[in-house]
Amino acid sequence: MGEYYWDEKIEYLMNTRNLYYNDDYISFLVSNVWKITEPVNIIDFGCGYGFLGLKLMPLLPKGSSYTGVDLGDRLLSKAKEIFDNLSYEANFIQCDVNEFVTEKTFDVAVCHALLLHMSDPVHTLNRMIDCISDNGRIICFEPHWIANMSTYNVDKVDQTNIVKLGILQNLYEMQTKQNGKDGNVGIKIPIYLSQLGVKNIECRVSDKVLFLDPNSDLENRSKLYESLVEDGIGSNPGELEIIVNRLMEQGLDIEDAKNQYNAELNLHNQFSMSSAFVGSAGMKITSGIIQR
Repeated sequence: MGEYYWDEKIEYLMNTRNLYYNDDYISFLVSNVWKITEPVNIIDFGCGYGFLGLKLMPLLPKGSSYTGVDLGDRLLSKAKEIFDNLSYEANFIQCDVNEFVTEKTFDVAVCHALLLHMSDPVHTLNRMIDCISDNGRIICFEPHWIANMSTYNVDKVDQTNIVKLGILQNLYEMQTKQNGKDGNVGIKIPIYLSQLGVKNIECRVSDKVLFLDPNSDLENRSKLYESLVEDGIGSNPGELEIIVNRLMEQGLDIEDAKNQYNAELNLHNQFSMSSAFVGSAGMKITSGIIQR
């Protein structure tokens, strides 16, 4: 098996997942929205190091089990290392999620930040649905990038100088037309699931809002700042010519490519550990019931 991109990103994944959810909101979803009161066997497509398992298993009724599917050898090794030290029933399968086939059925199928990387997300959703038992549930935690970036606010900085929403929207749409991968897929999943025959569909949004407070203690501020930069907020865009050429290859004209580069550079220059920054990942959380 060749080199797998996400096997090299374990540290990034572990350092940035804390940006997306409040634990009490996930607890609210499990108990008050999805109303999971009996043990369930859950399968996680593109499980990585087991992030969703670590979030969900403490909230699920005793006797629940967790199965993770991922292509990454190092990711699964990390997941096994973590879960070996916990009391939950967990097992992991190394496989491309788009080729995964099983005769076993699961009560719940989940994915997190997976579908945006798929060239055919509907096909992946079908794979998930195929392994869900009658009256089981599908749950997708996926981003809506353009909504995310619309929330960025740096004190005393005009947002139009750091986020070019029109250019970004155009760029994302062109990228999706080129390769099918869609960073805004989170807002489209309810439609996809309805077209696939899923019932009782509802979509929520994570309530996590990030505040980098220059008046907070140094340790917490430093940790949040480093996570934000690692997730791409305020990071150095790189060399002008290289980035502009890359953006033009993705479909932008030279003027928009330069404007986008300058916006990223402005955010990088304005964003520091002493900044007052507010933003939200705004992850969309869509669920529905499978009725055979």
